[in-house]
Amino acid sequence: MKIGMIGLGKMGGNMVLRLQQGGQHVVGYDRSEEALQNIEAHGAQGTRSMDDFIAALGEPGTRAVWLMVPAGKITQSVIDDLAARLSPGDIIIDGGNSNFNDTKRRAEELAARGLHFVDVGTSGGIWGLKEGYAMMVGGPEDAVERLRPALEVLAPAPDRGWGRMGPSGSGHYVKMVHNGIEYGMMQAYAEGFELLNAKKDFELDMAQIAELWRHGSVVRSWLLDLTAEALKNSADFEQLSDYVADSGEGRWTIIDSIELGVPTPVITLATQMRFRSQQEVSYAGQMLSAMRRAFGGHAVKTLEAPRQEGMVPAVQAGEHPEAAAPKNIPAAAAASTGSADQAQQLGESGQQRVKGDE
Repeated sequence: MKIGMIGLGKMGGNMVLRLQQGGQHVVGYDRSEEALQNIEAHGAQGTRSMDDFIAALGEPGTRAVWLMVPAGKITQSVIDDLAARLSPGDIIIDGGNSNFNDTKRRAEELAARGLHFVDVGTSGGIWGLKEGYAMMVGGPEDAVERLRPALEVLAPAPDRGWGRMGPSGSGHYVKMVHNGIEYGMMQAYAEGFELLNAKKDFELDMAQIAELWRHGSVVRSWLLDLTAEALKNSADFEQLSDYVADSGEGRWTIIDSIELGVPTPVITLATQMRFRSQQEVSYAGQMLSAMRRAFGGHAVKTLEAPRQEGMVPAVQAGEHPEAAAPKNIPAAAAASTGSADQAQQLGESGQQRVKGDE
């Protein structure tokens, strides 16, 4: 099938390449000339304006446009633009991490125009080009069925790794919970390995333990595989900040768990730990220090200098996932241009829910 892709970053660009490799006709649009040239080098069609993009998609009523842009105001802006250009029967797909409440609202608004809206919670990261993407799909059954050729190519296999979850919003809801679980898993691994590393009298080998756990252990997972690979290559974490971004899905998972009365203590604490990592200085910690000094006369530390951090840019579409390995971070940092928006690169642009004309 012919499908249009708006947003050709590390996810959207790689999805275009996988679709192209699978025999699909892809038309791409992005404001970045470098991103357009990248997909064109792999045989996909790039366009330099929205007018040209829409014209290249085929007959009205048969067109499908997939968005891989940051959640929030950017997604809303692109959808509004498309809604004015497309015709009844056309499909808009949101593959980003939008809030499911926004998705439900957008689906209703677009349906009033005769447009189909499909939400695809997409997981796979930079490995998706090689391994395939897990896709949690929400929306009208007939629209999802029309997208089947593309979904089967993007998935790890035509009959695995993708499926319709239910009506509009359900795909993003399942992906939201997926990401909340991911927060908890990552935090548990991080805490466990920090504890092992602190037990200096045993002289434990972190790489050996991670590799051992990959085989037969009940805690084996893809996240552990990636961790073991990093440790095996003698990753030097000392160059990394302990700042951990959160893109919003953990927050939304917690909010919905409160509204439903379903306890999610692990996901909640994992998300709170990300918030703590983002503080340059904790006001609560400063207050605790002052209270200890006040009631007990204890010695306290003063702040000598604020934390100074740089940023390693995101891996680009088409790059081998090895580019993201910890061992390659110093080289990537040296090559950083700093041209892209920092919040967007860190994945922090989808934290707030957008309603109406906000």
